[in-house]
Amino acid sequence: MNAPRLADLTTTAVGGPASRYVKAETEEQLTHAVAAADDAGEPILIVGGGSNILASDNGFEGTVVHVATEGIHVVETSSARGSLVAVQAGHSWERAVQWSVQQGLAGLETLSGIPGTTGATPVQNVGAYGTEVSQTIDSVRAWDRQARELRTFSAGDLEFSYRDSVLKRSMEHGTPRYVVLSVTFRLLPQAVGLPVRYGQLASALGVEIGECAPLDAVRETVLRLRASKGMVLNPQDRDTYSTGSFFTNPIVEDPARLEALPDDAPRYPVLDAAGQQIPGATKLSAAWLIDQSGFGKGFGLPGSRNQQLDLDGESVAAGRAAVSTKHTLAMTNRGRASSEDLASLARTVRDGVEHVFGVRLVPEPVLVGMSL
Repeated sequence: MNAPRLADLTTTAVGGPASRYVKAETEEQLTHAVAAADDAGEPILIVGGGSNILASDNGFEGTVVHVATEGIHVVETSSARGSLVAVQAGHSWERAVQWSVQQGLAGLETLSGIPGTTGATPVQNVGAYGTEVSQTIDSVRAWDRQARELRTFSAGDLEFSYRDSVLKRSMEHGTPRYVVLSVTFRLLPQAVGLPVRYGQLASALGVEIGECAPLDAVRETVLRLRASKGMVLNPQDRDTYSTGSFFTNPIVEDPARLEALPDDAPRYPVLDAAGQQIPGATKLSAAWLIDQSGFGKGFGLPGSRNQQLDLDGESVAAGRAAVSTKHTLAMTNRGRASSEDLASLARTVRDGVEHVFGVRLVPEPVLVGMSL
């Protein structure tokens, strides 16, 4: 098969061609494609929904394996412990969440609208609106490229933390040791979602933090909130041509660094995999730091047609790269951006925040053939 450009496989719509491209629609095809590339000594790039990749316009000198496996299987149903549900790695995450809500299974509803595939969610412990996917994961099946065998990880084996896991830490230059084949979740059969833990979501639902709301109401509200921030894929909205949140929220353990921040700087507790607060660790808002460092919504570098984009969402000229007009965490392709345009914008934002607040932001997406 002719290799498509990575621009066609990623939500940023940038990136050059691969030397070789394989679309894997079954687990057997997936493991065979990976093993064949390893046998040939070729670099491998695993691509699912392409929502967490920023790839060079020079392309990828190796094999791109496109994970396109699909399917949801109820493994076990228990009124006491909930249902075990196995989802293939290439299955759309948004469709998996939608299915769970339709089936009356709670646990994933606040993660609605997140782009990408299910296999990517445990790698960086995807989270939103007070929930992390680690809270519902029972196990992950993966192909161990080093040992050349299938391996099943329990939730404990994965050593989840904020936007991190054993799977992510096994990567070298964006290439994983473990290729996720399927993810099994333990979900609760109930008509209401899990207790709401995020202030903005609670307010939008009209409930107090710690209270529950109907599953479908939680999902619809999350989708509405995400869309208002340009975080739900929409071909007609240039703000969604991004990797979503480009930077993770920084965790600070130095008391002096915290004291140096303004009093109104948002601060949040850092929780471990069991939901317990980690002493001495404080999470900051990357979006707030970016905005307060002078990189407001619509900020673009000189030479990107508009140094500050019009925020009405309609009169933005088709330009190159800019901070989203809806959310300061997203670096967006306004229509004619190169991969370096996006990297340069992100680099400018990162360095500016460090200059103003002394906090260095860490990029969330996998950088392919480039660096900040």
